[in-house]
Amino acid sequence: MELDIYQVDSFTTKPFKGNPAGVCISENDLDENLMFSIAEEMAVSETAFLSLSNMKLRWFTPKIEVSLCGHGTLAVAHVLKENGLVAIGDTLVFDTLSGALLVTVQDKTIEMDFPSTTINPGISSHVELLDLLGINPEHVIFLGHFDSKFFIEIDSEETLLGLNPNFDGLKKLKGRSVVITAKSVSSEFDFISRYFAPWVGVNEDPVTGSAHCALAVYWEAKLKKNKLKGYQASARGGFVDVELLPNNRVKLIGSAITTLKGVLYV
Repeated sequence: MELDIYQVDSFTTKPFKGNPAGVCISENDLDENLMFSIAEEMAVSETAFLSLSNMKLRWFTPKIEVSLCGHGTLAVAHVLKENGLVAIGDTLVFDTLSGALLVTVQDKTIEMDFPSTTINPGISSHVELLDLLGINPEHVIFLGHFDSKFFIEIDSEETLLGLNPNFDGLKKLKGRSVVITAKSVSSEFDFISRYFAPWVGVNEDPVTGSAHCALAVYWEAKLKKNKLKGYQASARGGFVDVELLPNNRVKLIGSAITTLKGVLYV
């Protein structure tokens, strides 16, 4: 069997920036074991699989299936647009583990309608967690969690940029991932963030769309703005515009660029 395969850099307009995602689009559902094997072969943080017959969209890391992936969704919509399967102004409805996701194709961007999240205060193992992250507790403004993920705001962009976590130590704690954020010192952005997920084989994710569902909720409450600009300060870096919508939804807006396409023989 031959499958078209792509690698797309999401949340950027430049190659080798943003977050690379694998994209595999087929007419019908693929076997789950095959999707895991392809995700391992692509060896990026997530590979997205779309079945055109039912618009079912799934995302796999090299180790697990995830229920929501922003940069993978953006990458799929970008490939559909690039291949002429959708037109500017079209709204797609993807069937996912997180429910129906509406994605609208614009001229230069992709707009994704995602579920927002509730951030609960408190982390039971915060002392050890902060130590392994290299964060002095005096710099912490907020500690919380959403889903099975940790959420931390610190008081310094400089501290955030200088973090060098102990990933081996973090994997010994119970967790899924941790998003750390700070108010931006630049007038270009409202907030910056970094995202670490060694528990699922991704020490630092370059740009994490799903984390911005939580970041949008958090910073909207603090800054009293429902439209915000975020920058994820990984080595590759990426830009995510967010807008808090009614009915507990968040709009994520970004661009993407294809860096690789070919044929996979399986």
